Amino acid sequence: MALLPILTYDDETLREKASPVTENSEELQKLLDDMFETMYNANGVGLAAPQIGKLLRIFVADADGYADKKEKKEEDTNYGPLVFINPSIQFKSEQEATAEEGCLSIPDVRGEVTRPQAIVVSYWDREFNKQKLEVDGALARIIQHEIDHLDGVLFIDHISYFKRKLLSKKLNDLAEGRREIAYPVAGKK
Repeated sequence: MALLPILTYDDETLREKASPVTENSEELQKLLDDMFETMYNANGVGLAAPQIGKLLRIFVADADGYADKKEKKEEDTNYGPLVFINPSIQFKSEQEATAEEGCLSIPDVRGEVTRPQAIVVSYWDREFNKQKLEVDGALARIIQHEIDHLDGVLFIDHISYFKRKLLSKKLNDLAEGRREIAYPVAGKK
């Protein structure tokens, strides 16, 4: 396994739409292992392939380590590490929830994002078995955040212009390499 550098928010790759994965391979399985190692090393709960420069519709997640204890409750199901290949949201609840989000591609920047509270997502798992998962709470938020990455959308796109302006100094410092980051990142292409 290898630690992969994570692209920062100003890299154009993060704004591109990822392509579907059509087959399983040793290369794909190695990529998934590397993505988990990279995510855990950065203390993340989700990592999408575009964040490491691969425009593939894949992400890994592990909501069991979700840092926002206000949203993750004791009675929440523990799913363990999950692989989502070609995910598609089939249903979004009308009930919404607002919570603070962060992103490994935008270190040390957080913002309140409102998303549907519950979703149904279909996807292929690591063994290329078709799955459907109905979730709410923390895992639903993580899945929506990571699917946004597959579509070239960042969480800061969901916050108001005014709030983004308040974050602009942090974003500029990140873009200019003036922020120390505790895990490997790749500079702007």
